[in-house]
Amino acid sequence: MVKAISFPRLRNSIPASIFSLVAIVALGQAVPARGVRLPLGGRNPSFPAAAAGPLPPVIVIGFVGGFIRHDNLVHSEVQLAARLRKAYPAGVDVETFESYNGENARKKILTVLDTDHDRTLTTGEKQNARIILYGHSWGASEAITVARELEKDGVPVLLTIEVDSIAKFHQNDSVIPANVAQAANFYQLDGFVHGPSAIRAADPARTKIIGNFRFNYKANSYACDEYPWYDRIFVKQHTQIECDPNVWKQAEDLIRADLPPPISGAATP
Repeated sequence: MVKAISFPRLRNSIPASIFSLVAIVALGQAVPARGVRLPLGGRNPSFPAAAAGPLPPVIVIGFVGGFIRHDNLVHSEVQLAARLRKAYPAGVDVETFESYNGENARKKILTVLDTDHDRTLTTGEKQNARIILYGHSWGASEAITVARELEKDGVPVLLTIEVDSIAKFHQNDSVIPANVAQAANFYQLDGFVHGPSAIRAADPARTKIIGNFRFNYKANSYACDEYPWYDRIFVKQHTQIECDPNVWKQAEDLIRADLPPPISGAATP
């Protein structure tokens, strides 16, 4: 008999305020060179290979930080999603959400995985999941929270990417749940708002930490002219890592490593 689960009741959303590696160790820190892709490894060994049946698209979910709108193209998270949609018009479902709309993102994921549209997820439908979550600031923390909720659902996640993650109240953005195959952390340590210098796996046998990659903007700053003035003044370095094209090029390379080949004639980064 095939196991099936009903969609869990949705919880309330909580609004709240490459690479050339010099060294990389399991829970260590590395400073990436610019513009070289770090290849991903295999799937999470804790989950079996894809089951028979129709495959859902690869799901890529990005979370913006703060109280930014999910479609604000000033922000790099939204720009990355737009590039991926253009490069992968079929076979990849790319969405962006606000940092306080993680439950809506989870609902979207469960709906896409439900390929027979019966509002339950069979073991096979869960095994066929190919999910990538990324975000900046509160959005990065929300990405890990959504991954943790998916773990409760028995749904695997291919990859999480945090960019200068800021944990919201009652969230833990430093411990990656065991349903995540691989995770990467980009951060900076200047200013009073900055991300964690290290993430770790709840179960190292099931999750590979690609690395904790530090960026320094004291000698190499970015103008971020289109960002609000208060971001550029009060959280300058936190904003700089968000608008740094090198960070997002490296994040995009990691994401594309888990995507099918782009459709011929589609946009390239």
